[in-house]
Amino acid sequence: MNLAQFKGIFPPVPTIVTKKGELDKTRMANLLDHLIKNEADGLLILGSGGEFCHMTPKLRLEVAEFAVKHVNKRIPVMIGISSPSTEETIQYGQHAAQIGADAVLVVNPYYALLNSDAIYHHYQTVAVNISVPVLLYNFPALTGQDIGIDVITRLAKDVPNIVGLKDTIDNISHTREVINRVHAFRPDFIIFSGFDEYMLDTLILGGHGGIPATFNFAPQITKGIYNAFVNKDYETAFKLQRQLAKLMPIYAIESPFFGVIKQAIKLVGVDISTEVLAPVMPLTNEKKKILTNLLSDSKII
Repeated sequence: MNLAQFKGIFPPVPTIVTKKGELDKTRMANLLDHLIKNEADGLLILGSGGEFCHMTPKLRLEVAEFAVKHVNKRIPVMIGISSPSTEETIQYGQHAAQIGADAVLVVNPYYALLNSDAIYHHYQTVAVNISVPVLLYNFPALTGQDIGIDVITRLAKDVPNIVGLKDTIDNISHTREVINRVHAFRPDFIIFSGFDEYMLDTLILGGHGGIPATFNFAPQITKGIYNAFVNKDYETAFKLQRQLAKLMPIYAIESPFFGVIKQAIKLVGVDISTEVLAPVMPLTNEKKKILTNLLSDSKII
C-alpha cells in the first residue's frame, strides 16, 4: 500500500449541479480540471463540501463514478462514503472500490449518539469489508460526537486497512494528541487537517497535509503553504498563513458554506454553476457582495 500518495492537499470538491439538482457534468469536469491544473495532490469527492448529505443514493453513485472516470488516475481520488448505516456505508465503499477510487473517507455515524464500542465496531466492520484504504473523518460539530482519541488509537492498532484521519476539530491539541499517540506505533498513519488554518500546525506536529475548501478558489495559498513547509521556506509559509487567516471569515458568510465556495470559484473565473441542493438556499445578493469584498481585500480577485 503506497501511503505516500495520501500526502499534501486534497481539496473537498464541491458537486456542481443544475437548477434541477442534477449533476452538471460539463461544469463538474471544468472544476476537476482546474484543481488538477493547480496541482492538487489528490481530490476528495463527496466530502462535507460536496453536499453528500443532501443527495439521493443514485446521485451519490453518479457523482463518484463521474469524478473517478474524469480524473482518470491523473491524481488520487478519495470518495466520501458516510452514512448512519454501517451496511449502507459498506455498499458505498464497495462501489468506490469497484469504480477505481484510491481511498474512502468515513465520518462517524450521525443522529444516534453511539458509545465508543459501537463507533469502533462501525469502522472496523466497514474497513474489513472494503478493499481500498479507509480514512476516518472526525467532525464532531456536525456529527454530534467525537470519534474519541481512544477509539482512533484502537482502530489504528487493530485495523491495517484504516490508514489515516481527517481531523476537523476546532482545537489543534486534539490533532496533536492523536499524532503523539498513534505515531508512537504507526508513524505512517496519515493525518490531514480538516480546518484550512490548522494545516500548517498539523504539518509542524508531524501530520501530512490538509483538506482545505479554500484550495478550490485560492490554490496558491494552501498549496503554497504546503510547498513552502516541505521546502523549509518558513518565511513564505508564515506569510501565506497570515493571508489565509484573513480569508477565514468566508466560512461565516453562510451556513452551510456550500454556495459560498461555489460562488468564490466562479468569481476567480472557473466556469461552474453555483446552484446548491435543497434544503440549502442560493446566496443572497447581499452575501455575494460580502464575499466579493472579502476576496478582493484578501487579494484573491
